[in-house]
Amino acid sequence: MNNSKNANLNKLFSFLLKKECVIAIYLLLAIVAGYKQYHHHTYNNYLIFKYVYWHTVDLQNLYNNYPEYIDSNHYGPLFSVFIAPFALLPDGLGTVLWNVANVLILLCGIYSLPISLNKRTIIAWICAHEALTALFSFQFNIALTGTILLSFSYLIKKKEIQSAFFIAFGTLVKLYGIVGLAFFFFTKNKLKFILGCFIAFALLFALPMAISSPAFVIQSYSDWYHSLAHKNDLNASLTSFQDISLMGIVRRATGNINIPNTPFLLVGVILFGLPYLRIKQYKYLGFRLMLLASTLIFTVIFSSGSESPTYIIAFAGVAIWFMVQQNPKKGWITALFVFAFVLTSLSPTDIFPRPVKEFIRLYSLKALPCVIIWLTIIYQMMKEDFESYLIADNE
Repeated sequence: MNNSKNANLNKLFSFLLKKECVIAIYLLLAIVAGYKQYHHHTYNNYLIFKYVYWHTVDLQNLYNNYPEYIDSNHYGPLFSVFIAPFALLPDGLGTVLWNVANVLILLCGIYSLPISLNKRTIIAWICAHEALTALFSFQFNIALTGTILLSFSYLIKKKEIQSAFFIAFGTLVKLYGIVGLAFFFFTKNKLKFILGCFIAFALLFALPMAISSPAFVIQSYSDWYHSLAHKNDLNASLTSFQDISLMGIVRRATGNINIPNTPFLLVGVILFGLPYLRIKQYKYLGFRLMLLASTLIFTVIFSSGSESPTYIIAFAGVAIWFMVQQNPKKGWITALFVFAFVLTSLSPTDIFPRPVKEFIRLYSLKALPCVIIWLTIIYQMMKEDFESYLIADNE
């Protein structure tokens, strides 16, 4: 009887580890979330995105408040080109296909990673719930996570031009994409990479001019800067749904909204940069993947604009960090991962009573496990020898 149960469990695990199964589940999540939000008329973010295209075509300021939606756009002019195919469709179809496009880019990023197929699939499963949270908000952060992963993978695979393209694309749509430059030291052909970045940035900077005008696009980049500066001033609040960051934890725990970001960012950048001193470790895949995990988490926990759906970026970092660990995984590593999955990924769900969810939100505690894991990554990158990491993944 036990043998039969074990055989069935093994079949189930084998099925769940199939790439096709993961893709099917992600597509289902994207379609269900898009359909549900559209029919409940809760797709304001999509309307903001959609009108970026139409306002670009009509040469209207991309960052004003408009009656078609609540809030304002905070993405760069290049976003108008990316959203165009969806903006031209009826909203019911556009919302669903927008979600589908986002998860496909994320999955391309995950499955581009230079590790075993099983590890990539487990990373995708770990990220699935956080992706669903972002899907309900039609967040571009899903695709942005994929572009950061692709910028890393292409650089590791000595495809510097493709890597440069994804860095430029991510940066000119949402500034977070600039973190792809953190992988610069992992390429031997630095001149080719730098040249690729210049070309990619120049071409993608000019691309929206094809549907508007050069003067409008140049002015829009200036408007974008002022929009982001204004948004940053508003993010630091003791009750908002944003500022789910290290600074947000401190501001909300102390009740002091005036605590500035700068000291945290300075310390964060110094800590982030310390592992670069270990030049001899650069050649090891485990070290490179740990830097990728560090980059993904750093991007979110040190941003006052981070909100719950932004954590698909950070949680991809958590998943990569966990899968890089040597087997058998130490008990405290597993405990820390479970802590992150419960508090970071599951805290917005009904698993937690409403008062508990509200407490977690008000004190930005969704960020706490990611902060601890990020500090752990820095410690491991400074202490461990990565020669023996992922040795079984050389396939």
